[in-house]
Amino acid sequence: MTLDAFLHEIDAPPRSLTVVNRSAPKPIQRMLETTFDGQPVSIDEEDAPQSDTDMLVLSEETEDGVEVIATSPLEEFMNSILMVNSDLYITGQTDLENFELPSVLTQLDDVPFSLRGYPESDKEKLLLIAISRYIERHAWRSGAGRLRSSFQRLSRINDERGTRTVYESIAEAGVQTHVYGIPDWQPPLEFGLVSHGGYTEDFRDSWFVVYTPPDGDSDGNADNVSSTPDDEPAPTDAARSDDHEVGAPVALLALETEPRRWEGYWTFRPDLVEKIDGYITRNM
Repeated sequence: MTLDAFLHEIDAPPRSLTVVNRSAPKPIQRMLETTFDGQPVSIDEEDAPQSDTDMLVLSEETEDGVEVIATSPLEEFMNSILMVNSDLYITGQTDLENFELPSVLTQLDDVPFSLRGYPESDKEKLLLIAISRYIERHAWRSGAGRLRSSFQRLSRINDERGTRTVYESIAEAGVQTHVYGIPDWQPPLEFGLVSHGGYTEDFRDSWFVVYTPPDGDSDGNADNVSSTPDDEPAPTDAARSDDHEVGAPVALLALETEPRRWEGYWTFRPDLVEKIDGYITRNM
């Protein structure tokens, strides 16, 4: 068993993003469509006289019809995804204190994404980068608990100035911070990071950022955490945590299934976060 067994743990209803009363240029709409091209999220636009201009609405299909689950100004999505690139995160131009993502993005949890990296796409992979930083900030704000993050190569932490600064800050905040990857670099003791090196598929191909609060101590309760995703059904939507609640469990999991192509999702479901965390604890 490897981490890819957890890729089938989600079952989200169909979701759509709608631009309401667009006044932004047409290329912005095309950029939004391109970002989600081939993903299980439909993109459209509509005019609604009673609504504000340039709003982005996230909805999902339920047994009772279409339900709106989040709304955000289109400008927020433009400033966090459409009009930026990964250099913003790598070079440290974003800081944890001021970093925010629009709720229409964070609420795309439990959606299975298949994303391409550069040069095939310069936007798709950015979704995973942005959510990773969101979880890192979530851990930093909590100031307790445990964060587990994989980098494929541990040297990436040192090579990317922004990443290094973020992980130093998280460890300094009192979060037990574990990092995983091929051991081509060893964090200095003053970093406060716990490093885990290896050469198996899980180390080489995984991208995960998993935060668990103090009460979800997987290391202390490893015998009580199942590492087999088929042991029980996935939690229902009612079991999903509030993604803005400080200290709530949250995880991103993605795997590089072929060069520069990632399959994965993020989730706020406590049971699923605990199972992923438990597997990492036992096997990495």
